[in-house]
Amino acid sequence: MSVACVIDVAGPVLTVQERRLFAARDPWAFILFGRSCETPAQIRALCEDLRDSVGRACLIFIDQEGGRVQRLAPPVWPRLPALSFYGRLWQDNPANALEACNLHHQIMGHMLTDVGIDANCAPCLDLRLEGASSAIGDRALSADPVCVAELGRAGLAGLQASGVAGVLKHMPGQGRAALDSHEALPRIAASKEVLEQDLLPFRTNQSAPMGMIGHVVFEALDPVAPASQSAPVVKHWIREAMGFDGLLMTDDLTMKALDQPDAVKATRVFEAGIDIAMRCHGTLEERDAFLQMCPALSGPSLTRAMRAEAYAPKPAVTLDPDQLWARFTELTGWERAMTLSISPDPTRKAWA
Repeated sequence: MSVACVIDVAGPVLTVQERRLFAARDPWAFILFGRSCETPAQIRALCEDLRDSVGRACLIFIDQEGGRVQRLAPPVWPRLPALSFYGRLWQDNPANALEACNLHHQIMGHMLTDVGIDANCAPCLDLRLEGASSAIGDRALSADPVCVAELGRAGLAGLQASGVAGVLKHMPGQGRAALDSHEALPRIAASKEVLEQDLLPFRTNQSAPMGMIGHVVFEALDPVAPASQSAPVVKHWIREAMGFDGLLMTDDLTMKALDQPDAVKATRVFEAGIDIAMRCHGTLEERDAFLQMCPALSGPSLTRAMRAEAYAPKPAVTLDPDQLWARFTELTGWERAMTLSISPDPTRKAWA
């Protein structure tokens, strides 16, 4: 039975050692980063090898948002705008913004399914707030919770229409974080009433198949543990108060926000009520050890995992990407050839 983990791949080709590891440990799913994405043919072969290694049609995840978070990147793939683009468009024309955001995610979905990827850690539903860390920044749609909720719904539907399962992130909303959780543990001191505003986009989209929980301390909910290790946040705030019954996974457990041994991380994550742990960086030996720390999927977590796998089947009728791009350009002025108009943030490290 699969273990409750999404695990990374070291490079563009599955090594013999990785194949043996994955066959022996059977992780539930995999995630690809830029280091594993070179050409369409190469990614297709890698995805086929990954599924072959575990003997089933497992989900393969990626972070593909647009802007500076785009693993399928120029010059091989066209670049799409950062999500803040649609928040600005919403201010002038909400209807056009909704359609454009939907098309953005449909176009990304076609890029992903073309190479064998069927799950995307998107859309990002954090609020874009002044004084917060730039780790979210223009990845967020807007400071307006209603705008984020509605555009998020359009984005999620666009992914599903193209056969890709989306992941809402970062629950329960880390747009107020003043620190980057890649580098340190943020603390948010806002009241529960204020945090309800941050939760609104997620509550509106609670029918999504999956959600990702960040490594942020919400002092009003749990003054000690980060959300990814907090039963009050997971079981009471997200499951009960929000009513979310989709699959819950952690953000990358190798982020510096969590200064703990892997054994402690794994124990606390699953005790908090998380369904799936995600580990995205490390040696073969570290991945092997971590996979052995993760429990087998069972009970409600297994049910949620199965629902997530079935959420976005391949569409019976595939829309023409050229037509999608033509309408997208008509709405936004963004041309497919604008591959280098937004450069990746040079300060981002391996996780980007």
